[in-house]
Amino acid sequence: MSAKRISKVAVIGSGIMGSSIACHFANIGVEVLLLDIVPNELTEKENTKGLKLSDPAVRNRIVNANLLQAIKSNPAPLYHKDFKKRIQTGNLSDDITQIADVDWIIEVVVERLDIKKTVFKQIEAHRTPGTLITSNTSGIPIAKMNEGRSDDFQKHFAVTHFFNPPRYLKLFEVIPGPNCLPEVSSFLMDYGSTFLGKRSVLAKDTPAFIGNRIGIFCIQSLLHQVKDMELTVEEIDKLTGPVIGRPKSATFRTVDVVGLDTLVHVANGLHENCKDDERRDVQTS
Repeated sequence: MSAKRISKVAVIGSGIMGSSIACHFANIGVEVLLLDIVPNELTEKENTKGLKLSDPAVRNRIVNANLLQAIKSNPAPLYHKDFKKRIQTGNLSDDITQIADVDWIIEVVVERLDIKKTVFKQIEAHRTPGTLITSNTSGIPIAKMNEGRSDDFQKHFAVTHFFNPPRYLKLFEVIPGPNCLPEVSSFLMDYGSTFLGKRSVLAKDTPAFIGNRIGIFCIQSLLHQVKDMELTVEEIDKLTGPVIGRPKSATFRTVDVVGLDTLVHVANGLHENCKDDERRDVQTS
């Protein structure tokens, strides 16, 4: 595994995190296949143009729109705009077979176990045995994601948790699954440090791992204090940003970057899976 080279990765899920991860791999010279779902209805603009759901422009609309939005975001996810050429887009219905030719498959879909398990079933049908497969989940237990998967899938499966925005934030959590080969987790740790420019941290498969276990608690605690102390959003961000040595995104701007839906999913996951935590009730608001 130490001699393994990563020439091409597949990123499944083109939301802000998936597209940004794809951009960062493109930054380091890796070819990327970025896939997402096919739309189930036409937009008003597509109707006006006379397009059909079967047209390629429609079938790849979600992935292309998401990637374009990510590239236009600030701070920029690409070192240079020309690196976009290293990213090929497609959809999970027409292009999933192409994952057979990649070295690493990274799942970055919505934080719902049922959806992830459906995607993993699709991946396993086309993945070449021995290919690395990782999830960017913020805290779903690996044992649950492994359910129904083959021995080879489980041996090469881990969580590689990037933090948003992936190009800029250094923390890179690697969480091996219960049946993950030691050489797989070692490779991922080294790759994060050597090629992705990260500070790789080996974590255990505990609810929300390390970063989000701490971060979600702090954010949720602040949400309670906003209500109890009648503070404003602006006051909280003023007090929890650079003035105490933290990023200028502070609290609420960080939540905007991460996504309210992701915050809710991770917070609910902590509340459900940390039943003996002495501050469990702080995890909900």
